[in-house]
Amino acid sequence: MFVEAIEKASAFTFPLIISNRYQDGSISSSLASFIILNEEGWMLTAAHIIQETSLHQAHLKEYQEYIQGEATVLNPKWILNHSLWFGADHHWVPEFYVLPENDLAIGKIENFDPAFVREYPVFISPAAVKTGRSVCKLGFPFYDIQATFSGNAFRYDPGLFPIPRFPYEGMVTRIISGGTIPAGSGSLGSRAEAALPPGQDSAPAPREILWIETSSPGLRGQSGGPVFDKAGRVWGIQSMTRHLPLGFSPTLQKNGVTVEENQFINLGWFAHIQAVLNFLDQHGIRYYRAEETA
Repeated sequence: MFVEAIEKASAFTFPLIISNRYQDGSISSSLASFIILNEEGWMLTAAHIIQETSLHQAHLKEYQEYIQGEATVLNPKWILNHSLWFGADHHWVPEFYVLPENDLAIGKIENFDPAFVREYPVFISPAAVKTGRSVCKLGFPFYDIQATFSGNAFRYDPGLFPIPRFPYEGMVTRIISGGTIPAGSGSLGSRAEAALPPGQDSAPAPREILWIETSSPGLRGQSGGPVFDKAGRVWGIQSMTRHLPLGFSPTLQKNGVTVEENQFINLGWFAHIQAVLNFLDQHGIRYYRAEETA
């Protein structure tokens, strides 16, 4: 069902490697996903993926206060070096705009060559979103990234690449409203000044926080990646997995002890296409849209 759609989505879905070096010398790396929107190099991902960028900036300030004697407590887990790797060594995103309420972040890749992407995403019309449709998530789960740090840069074993993509399908089960975003919210990025797109002289009106739920969970490494239908049209950006109790707790024996097992269903949530388009429109980002409603 999704063979051709996965080929389409693979053309604009890339790995995002998050790496940190801490004050105690330890290093951590994790994987997420992002999509490239257009020939200008604008990218879209989940806001929670880049939150450590702001944390890194806060930690550097605390570390400087410590070495200057203004603070006496040493935190071994201060993030002293931080990297976001956007699919290629020469890519760099200098600033982000974030919408934390709907877990969305956008930024423009510097040094971007349009030939890097052979096909750009086409977004479905919000009017075509209905429960019962099958959709597919795409990202980079089940893959370990080990980084080293030398020469003031994170380095990765070339044998790690290319990182394999992993698709995972599910049925759209519910449209979830998460309340309303206040007027003017969501325009400030982790390294950006508050700004409005050209021609807009006032903050946007309040907007609804919208999610789409699926019958399958999102997997670690798929956050920030696309959710799309069998035609390859993007319905939104994968955000989180919700664990809902089923209301029954069977018992079993473990080493002679009766243990009660709580049962849950794991459901994926992704940012609704209406929320995505509102966010892109707010910042004047160009994208491709399918107008059909079928």
